[in-house]
Amino acid sequence: MNRILVAATAALLATTADAQDRGPLSKNSSPPLIVVEDKGGTSALPYYRALNPQDAQPGQPATPQSKPRIGGPAEAEAAMLPVRSMRLTPGDEPRRVIRAPGLTPLFLVGYDDRSRAWLKQRGKDLQALRAVGLVVNVATPEALAALRRLVPGLMLSPASGDELAQRLGLKHYPVLITATGIEP
Repeated sequence: MNRILVAATAALLATTADAQDRGPLSKNSSPPLIVVEDKGGTSALPYYRALNPQDAQPGQPATPQSKPRIGGPAEAEAAMLPVRSMRLTPGDEPRRVIRAPGLTPLFLVGYDDRSRAWLKQRGKDLQALRAVGLVVNVATPEALAALRRLVPGLMLSPASGDELAQRLGLKHYPVLITATGIEP
């Protein structure tokens, strides 16, 4: 999960750096847009100018842009909270076989009594598997930190489990998902 975030961030930074390195000729060399149909109404041009102030007409003040604030990992993670997975609830998920060759073992938990007990019971097994944890229902950074204290050494990341639940037919957590099966 963190590898994906690092890769996406690196790609975004590389794209931004490439765009900044281009000279003014390449910015203005694109052909003008062609209006295919205009049904009237209010122009959206002011909204686009706010996004690209260097294209503003002479004599028109450019909209000031604030630089995005890049905080630390803790701030970025806190900004993702609360996480709510509407398709998943605490409960017993039936054991079943799946075929997902190459899948890194992962587990889904929430901040509830059942998940905390499951983490305490299965923590050593999860570490042996090098499983990655997705916390699919958690409200605060403090609750996430409390879960991490239960299983030091395991990676726990807040993430919605709705898409995964839909793809795998899951309804409940806590659950362990490996390349060969799903088990409570």
